[in-house]
Amino acid sequence: MNRFSVIILLRLVLFIATVAAGFALWSAGYPLMIWLVVPFLIAQVVSLYHYLNRVNRKLTLFLEAIRYEDFSIRFSADNKLGKSFSALNHQFNEVLEAFRQTRAEREANLKYIDTIIQHISIGVFSFDTDGKIELINPAAFRLLGIYRLRYIDELKNVHPDLAGLLMQLPAGHKTLYATQNGQQLSIQAASVRLQGRLVKLISLQNIHAELQQKELEAWQNLTKILRHEIMNSVTPIVSLIGTMQDIVQYDLAATDEQNDAVGDLREALETIESRSKGIMNFVNAYRDYTTLPKPQFTTINLKQLIHSVSNLLLADMKAAGIRYRSHVSPDNIEIHADETLLQMVLINLIKNSMDALDQTDQPLISVKGSFNGQQVIIEITDNGPGIDPDAQEKIFIPFFTTKKTGSGIGLSLSQQIIQMHGGQLKLNSIPEKGTTFYVLLNS
Repeated sequence: MNRFSVIILLRLVLFIATVAAGFALWSAGYPLMIWLVVPFLIAQVVSLYHYLNRVNRKLTLFLEAIRYEDFSIRFSADNKLGKSFSALNHQFNEVLEAFRQTRAEREANLKYIDTIIQHISIGVFSFDTDGKIELINPAAFRLLGIYRLRYIDELKNVHPDLAGLLMQLPAGHKTLYATQNGQQLSIQAASVRLQGRLVKLISLQNIHAELQQKELEAWQNLTKILRHEIMNSVTPIVSLIGTMQDIVQYDLAATDEQNDAVGDLREALETIESRSKGIMNFVNAYRDYTTLPKPQFTTINLKQLIHSVSNLLLADMKAAGIRYRSHVSPDNIEIHADETLLQMVLINLIKNSMDALDQTDQPLISVKGSFNGQQVIIEITDNGPGIDPDAQEKIFIPFFTTKKTGSGIGLSLSQQIIQMHGGQLKLNSIPEKGTTFYVLLNS
């Protein structure tokens, strides 16, 4: 017999004994003494009730612990009352431990997912039907160019059309959005219902580099085809012109009346030869655009790079009366790049600025290097006449040039080199005020 049963039996014996004592006092003619026994009887009944009801109280405490997720409670105080109590306490503790482990796993999984969301390069954020932001990661802040977002309508301050686009974008659909700083964002929407509330999940990805790469490949393929076809057509023409010139020179015995005609023919052939060779030289200029070697990456000090490029061009700028200044801060900025290719880009950009300053009073070119915590920025600025807004949209397209003698290859080649370094080449030009080219490279 376990301890619980013994205690119950003893309490019952005590209760019966108390009742018998009261009856004996009543029979012996002491009715007033019964009132002394009644409180004792009531106390025994109440005590027995609470003792028998302890399982209900324990069950209530157990359910409250589950309800309020307080899994630190342990049941063991009445283990000595017998095996049934000990087994019940053990099961209660096992269930609470299972709940505790489940909650710990859930919290670990949530933390793991949150860590992934916070560190991925794809922007992610969610908002409810009222436009209140519930989740947003650093990549979304960076892609949107903001540092805080509480409601989706706040995007109107930076991106006027984006808030409405996100609210109306159906779940499962994609769209493209061009930001004011030239980024091409691929936006995808999904929806999920949480505790009866509809939440929209938005993912943002900057595909500007991918679009530029596809555009570059398209231009390269087009250039290869054009170059191939033009060279196939022009080369035999140049060869035939040489043959005709030999015929005119050695085989035609011109009379006095024919001298003028033969001279005109010789001059015409020379003109055709000159223009044909000019076309061949023009087409050959695009050979580098389609056969650029892969970068050989090394660690380069930015200040030394700009200094070496400056030394190559200082004499020409001085002869042209152009003031020049350069500044790199801090001095120890380093980049992982191909020094030769990057020098080619900087030389081309500075020469473009020199050409733009041909008719400018007090011409000035400044080159600045800096680091914003994420990217190395090289700025080449001139105070020239600027670039027409219509031309700015075409400035990086092969064959397009604003110069009278330009080939239209320099800027497109420079952009290709910077893309091969995983960076971007950007332009900011204000007519009549000047132009700035930005070379953005990952550190």
